[in-house]
Amino acid sequence: MKLSNRGRYGVQAVFDVAFHNEGRPTQIKDIAARQGIPPRFLEQIFQDLKRAGIVESRRGPRGGYRLARPASEIRIGDVLRALEGPLWVEEPVGAAVRRGAGDPASRALLEEVFRGIGERVEACFDAVTIGAMCERAEAAGVRRAGRIRLAYAI
Repeated sequence: MKLSNRGRYGVQAVFDVAFHNEGRPTQIKDIAARQGIPPRFLEQIFQDLKRAGIVESRRGPRGGYRLARPASEIRIGDVLRALEGPLWVEEPVGAAVRRGAGDPASRALLEEVFRGIGERVEACFDAVTIGAMCERAEAAGVRRAGRIRLAYAI
């Protein structure tokens, strides 16, 4: 199974929102700068994440995207399914299986084996939450983006 840039960038972006902004809305330009993702591509990704109920948006000068539910409840699998569709492993017999070529018993066995592998792969993606990624980042010493503090003097 190979993840597309869309899937990998989506996980990076959701992690960024969870880790760097403590529930506050995050602007795409900030995520793009921190993660090295093209902003226009991020806009498309966030539209799909919003439709899937993973993020929500807020308009205005202090607007942006934030998580729609706690990071501990968002699994990597949720993000990938929102961006890439169902997570599955392509059977090695590929087009032949779809055309019905070959021995039916062998095809059935291969389909069963690869369905089981696909379920295990999906379970691995579902076993890791965005919250767990944030904990790992903290433990590894990843620095959070700092808040801009303005000081006024008269």
